[in-house]
Amino acid sequence: MTIRDDTLRAPIDADRLEHFLNERFGSDQPLSMTQISGGQSNPTFRVRHGDRKMILRKQPPGDLAKGAHRIDREYRAMDALAGTAVPVPAMILYHDDPELLGTPFYLMEEVPGRVFQTAAMDGVTPEMRTAMYENLADTLAVLHAVDYEAAGLSRFGRPNAYFERQIDLWSGQLENSTGEPIAELEELARWLRENQPEDDGLSSIAHGDFRVGNMLYDADGPGIAAVLDWELATIGHPLADLAFCCMPWHTSSDEYGGILDLDREALGIPSEADFVERYRKSMPQVPAPTAFHLAFALFRFAVIFVGIADRARQGNAADPDAERYGPLARRFAIRAWEVIGRRGSTADG
Repeated sequence: MTIRDDTLRAPIDADRLEHFLNERFGSDQPLSMTQISGGQSNPTFRVRHGDRKMILRKQPPGDLAKGAHRIDREYRAMDALAGTAVPVPAMILYHDDPELLGTPFYLMEEVPGRVFQTAAMDGVTPEMRTAMYENLADTLAVLHAVDYEAAGLSRFGRPNAYFERQIDLWSGQLENSTGEPIAELEELARWLRENQPEDDGLSSIAHGDFRVGNMLYDADGPGIAAVLDWELATIGHPLADLAFCCMPWHTSSDEYGGILDLDREALGIPSEADFVERYRKSMPQVPAPTAFHLAFALFRFAVIFVGIADRARQGNAADPDAERYGPLARRFAIRAWEVIGRRGSTADG
């Protein structure tokens, strides 16, 4: 049996995977495999091996940017966090040999729950939505409170000069893009270099993509069953995650599902300030994000959109319609300039 995903141009030999799993688990079981849509980076599949329900994540095929699609880091982060209060799926195995499925992959146990593609969390009551946002803030605080050295992640990244390194990293990816230059984004990179704050010594595990769309909520409640998509995880600054999680308050519903143009009070969505204060009740040592932190978050996501568009042109994007996200890079850069103009260097709002 061959699973074919024409958008990835990469057939997957499910028979070989079935044989591999039968040998690994010591039992002969039938296998079924279907792709899960919605991701922008690493192809993800629902795997059934007998009665066992698993999720498979693999690298996409083709030439990949240096340091991108690090599914090994995803696996390592979630495996390390299994003994903490951070909700993560149970890891099963990591397979680094590309011979089997064309690229390295890992398997984890499937966790039941709901994924919301937008920050508006369609289909729930305002009361439920309020609780979901509170749990989002609480879960981020739980993650940042983890002793990463005790969790075995002391060498998962460097805690110092995080923003300086990140600006260099994402500016480099922007410079290497195959798309048309985006003046607002290039100027934003320069502004961030010139306005980055002094290192305050704070460090934590940084998820790198902590947002509503990467939370698996309980099937019938407001709790978070699992935090997903750890590809960008490292040791970094907690304000990077917090500011990233605040982006929807600065982007509209047609800009990757933001909430800026929505009636947030009617929806039960807290204000950005209330969300930040909810987080800071558990992490008072972390200050509220400033204009720099929010602009950095918007810049980084803008460059991610640039990368998605580049992969779409190359034919190895996980989403068949990925190229439509290219224009969002400029729009997110403009949103960053709006934050800078509105807030200056303060943390109000």
